[in-house]
Amino acid sequence: MLKKIANKVWKLDLDSNLYFLDIDHKIVIDTGDRFKRDSLQMLLPRIIAFDKVEKVILTHLHHDHIGNVDLFPNAKFFASKQEIKDFEENPEFSVLDVDILSKFKKAGVKLNSVTNMDGLKIISTPGHTRGSICIFYEKEKVLFTGDTYFHGEFDKKETMCIGRTDFPNSAPDEMKESLDKLNKIEFKYLCPGHDY
Repeated sequence: MLKKIANKVWKLDLDSNLYFLDIDHKIVIDTGDRFKRDSLQMLLPRIIAFDKVEKVILTHLHHDHIGNVDLFPNAKFFASKQEIKDFEENPEFSVLDVDILSKFKKAGVKLNSVTNMDGLKIISTPGHTRGSICIFYEKEKVLFTGDTYFHGEFDKKETMCIGRTDFPNSAPDEMKESLDKLNKIEFKYLCPGHDY
């Protein structure tokens, strides 16, 4: 379940994938699903202690991507400006799980607007949610796609390879444009939010 993807990049399969980057800062992308917490607590410390993670970037705020935010006590948390706005206006629609929302609020997470950082390019990819982002680590040509895109070729006819766009804060009309943006990126490793 713990796998090295590229130089200084690891993947932890928690149904919803968590990625760890040991670059300029110690960075986690998404925190995985809460029901896989035991696996996370057992495996991630093999490469990094929870309290040593400096930044957590959330591709979006659905419960299966933020389920373990409380395990990173010293991290600064980031999401897109649109995702933060939607969360502030209607947290239940953003998280889609009242129990995880309660744990998120109890953890006292302060969300900061994400920008390019540490050699990571932040790409706005509305569709799955209005505030969804993808992240490109250009040095190793790793593309983290959250729930925007899961696998294979960028074939817009194969809807199983893209994230659902029927949630309250989805932007279905913007998904094609988001996929077109990703299609222009020359990546070597595709790192989706799930291994569908």
